[in-house]
Amino acid sequence: MSSLDMKGSYVYSLESISSVITKKSPGNYVLGYKNEDNEFIVRYVGRADSDLNDRIKDHLSKNKYRHFKYSYASSAKAAFEKECRNYHDFGEKEKLDNKIHPDSPDGTNRKCPSCGK
Repeated sequence: MSSLDMKGSYVYSLESISSVITKKSPGNYVLGYKNEDNEFIVRYVGRADSDLNDRIKDHLSKNKYRHFKYSYASSAKAAFEKECRNYHDFGEKEKLDNKIHPDSPDGTNRKCPSCGK
């Protein structure tokens, strides 16, 4: 089984996000739910190039996800590379709610370390 190497899972709410993601940093996150066996099911893979706390809140209005996990990253490049790995490891657009492959950080032309896109 693929590993996320992230903290959590936490209830996906404004209060929870604000209390656990406390530093302004690039990072990665996944959104999903827990099944009847209390296993976290990944439904969406994302990243923040500069402020993880702000970025993860962007999905709250959809009220679609119940839990999240996260990790800080050392740079936008590192966050992009981890997002790509997670995207491929957890089923790409066939199994995830992500509609497209992760895009490289603004102003860069980075390629996916998994598929070269």
